Amino acid sequence: MGKLCVAAKITHVPTMLMSEEPGRLHGCRKPAIDGHKQIAQMAKDLDVDTVVVLDTHWLVNAGYHINARDKFSGTYTSNEFPHFIQNLGYQYYGNPELGDKIAELATEKGVYTLSHQVDSLDLEYGTLVPMRYMNEDCQFKVVSIAAWCTVHDIQSSRRLGEAIREAIEASNSRAMLLASGSLSHRIWNNEDYEANNGTFTISKEFNRQVDLRVLELWAQRDYSTFLKMLPDYANLCSGEGGMHDTAMLFGALGWDKYEGESTVVTEYFPSSGTGQVNVVFEVTE
Repeated sequence: MGKLCVAAKITHVPTMLMSEEPGRLHGCRKPAIDGHKQIAQMAKDLDVDTVVVLDTHWLVNAGYHINARDKFSGTYTSNEFPHFIQNLGYQYYGNPELGDKIAELATEKGVYTLSHQVDSLDLEYGTLVPMRYMNEDCQFKVVSIAAWCTVHDIQSSRRLGEAIREAIEASNSRAMLLASGSLSHRIWNNEDYEANNGTFTISKEFNRQVDLRVLELWAQRDYSTFLKMLPDYANLCSGEGGMHDTAMLFGALGWDKYEGESTVVTEYFPSSGTGQVNVVFEVTE
């Protein structure tokens, strides 16, 4: 029997890569990078063999989709931020069996989901950035699930999350589940970016206050209240990918019946107008 061992909501900001390079941003995202490495070490200590990433940079317009190739390799340049992420090499192994099982169980729940083993279907940077810091040694197999869901319902994403947990437990895999996306996600207007030191600031105080309240609710384990506000939170605070990654994550954890502890690994920080954090959630039965 498989087991969900680690679950987390994580950042994937491109400035993590820029933080590695000489220049004015050198070291600026060290806490975020260190947080990724700390989460990876938790997974290694628990003998995790597979990472399932809920990727809010993989946009889908119909159905739910899983990239379940047996191997991933290539060189990635972001078409969104080619000046931030370019020529990023990667190579990882996949877990097709788990990807297929997730799709099977989700579809049985009425959530139409396809698992793909297509050589030309590449990974997006919501997966590639965290894997750079969490999977440098390729110890973990990777399954990537589209979580930029444009015409999808939060409750459908919850059921997909339930299917992810059930598929993991029906497999031979020890897994880590990562909701790869921001909290609020209103990027600065282009004209206002430089004047507001946009790399290090948030675009709306309202968004910052709601983000901080969400982290407070998580710390208090008041997940029921958080989930009641999730659709409005995603809408009013421009949640990345519609916050479907977060709905999937909490679906896997038990939704409003979940009572586990949350642990902030990287403290809340603004980036390019958005709100970012690394938080680990205790996996309960």
